[in-house]
Amino acid sequence: MIGQVFAPNLFDGRVALITGGGSGIGFAIAKQLGVLGASVIIASRNAERLGKAAQRLKSRNVNVNVQSLDIRDERQVAAAFDNFSSQGRVPDILVNNAGGQFEADALRISANGFRAVVDLNLTGTWHMSQAFAARRIASGGRGRIINIVLSIAGGLPGYAHSAAARAGVISLTETLAAEWAPHITVNAVAPGTIRTSALAQYDISHLEAGIEVLPIRRMGEPDEVAAAVAYLASPAGDYITGTTLLIDGGKHLARGRPSKEQDRWT
Repeated sequence: MIGQVFAPNLFDGRVALITGGGSGIGFAIAKQLGVLGASVIIASRNAERLGKAAQRLKSRNVNVNVQSLDIRDERQVAAAFDNFSSQGRVPDILVNNAGGQFEADALRISANGFRAVVDLNLTGTWHMSQAFAARRIASGGRGRIINIVLSIAGGLPGYAHSAAARAGVISLTETLAAEWAPHITVNAVAPGTIRTSALAQYDISHLEAGIEVLPIRRMGEPDEVAAAVAYLASPAGDYITGTTLLIDGGKHLARGRPSKEQDRWT
């Protein structure tokens, strides 16, 4: 975790809901906000993973609750927010971190595969954001939405479905920021290649080729993404909305640099 950057108890009295908070970047965000005083709710479809993550957070003295949730299901999302309200745990920070994709040449992505990735990454973010905002605005309170996307500068060969979905979330971020500005700031954080257990599902040679062309020649760490989220959620982010913060080691600068993998998708 990034140490000694943020004031202790920075988020005292705040409730933060992190989707996909049971592992990887989501867990790092929950840990960062939690050790700074926030009460955190981690949400996921995987109840076992949530339970293990909650125990790890509690060992760090984080006040944590879990919520089993499929963000693709509008009814489940509404029921979850009703549950938060009934228990006096209405979030004022929402981190839309849940998402995912699989590697495939664009010509090999089926219609169902494309829809599944868009449904999870874009539609799920929409369901969560709308449910959150409806309750925050009705209550007269202010809130924060932070969407975790991907650094898509120069395109994402091999991930056409995810690139389309994440671009949609970035555009949604800007639009909702404009509509909800009096009540809620809406920003996005766009990581590049981050060292998490999820990398095991991808071809390591492709990952290494991507790292090869980065100006900062290494993978990022989950805590570095979490620190960016904490910054945007803090009072330092009060005047920031509709922005996508790149945490990608300079990937967006590397589009013209050659890679031994550059011809793979053609």
